[in-house]
Amino acid sequence: MSREPSMQVWAVFYEPDLFTEELYQRALKVLDGLDSEAVARIRRFYRREDACRTLIGHLLRRLMVLEKGVDPSAMKFSVTKAGKPYLVSPDLDPPLGFNITHDNALIAMAFSSGSQNPPAFSVGVDVMKLRVPGKESFPSFVRTVGDQLTPREHRLIFSGGSPEENLKRFFWMWTMKEAYTKALGIGLGFDFKRVEFDVEEHVLRVDGAIPTGWSFRMFVLEHGEDAYEGVVAEFVGEGRTEVIYENEPPEWVKQYDAVPFVEQAILRLAGH
Repeated sequence: MSREPSMQVWAVFYEPDLFTEELYQRALKVLDGLDSEAVARIRRFYRREDACRTLIGHLLRRLMVLEKGVDPSAMKFSVTKAGKPYLVSPDLDPPLGFNITHDNALIAMAFSSGSQNPPAFSVGVDVMKLRVPGKESFPSFVRTVGDQLTPREHRLIFSGGSPEENLKRFFWMWTMKEAYTKALGIGLGFDFKRVEFDVEEHVLRVDGAIPTGWSFRMFVLEHGEDAYEGVVAEFVGEGRTEVIYENEPPEWVKQYDAVPFVEQAILRLAGH
């Protein structure tokens, strides 16, 4: 029987043309009163889209902690040596682990109460838009990252029956690898070939063996004509590892459009 997830995902879809300069500056002003260093880093981005995605990520994690009844001024965040953000204070009981990712129009945060392995905790999320970057063909795109795939993964990618299915298979494998290593908090340098995802059997192996005590949840979100595949990896500390594919958008995923989300964030964070 599947475990009832303690985990949630908040997904924000950001469209640059709708995100005004006035809204951007108001959100920065509110965040500046809480974390001036974060605002300084955001202002250093050359591309406004990157700055806005990062800003939304900061608002996501602060609203997450606000939901626990914590005053925004009491929140303090830091990063591990590998660069994974975590909540320093206050000490929540149960503890709260989170991870944030973004790709194209989607910024997503996975979080879970009672997570294992402080300080950053073993929660990881990755999302990817279903598309081949640039003007590459799918086979040439796969070749550029081929050294990060196992021989079995190479075979499975091109046995899906259609180009669309093959593309989906590749991104399931990649998001699995990303979510798992993000949950570990290892950062860059981890050999992705150590992680193998059998997309047909829905089995994940690390160094040839199925790890113990993990939950992997696969989901798809749609935005207009675009589709995004996502995976949340969480170390739950006991029992057999589960890989669960959600046929429909799961109830533990909340979707928002960036403009009303940021407007609400400004009101809630400035009102405390």
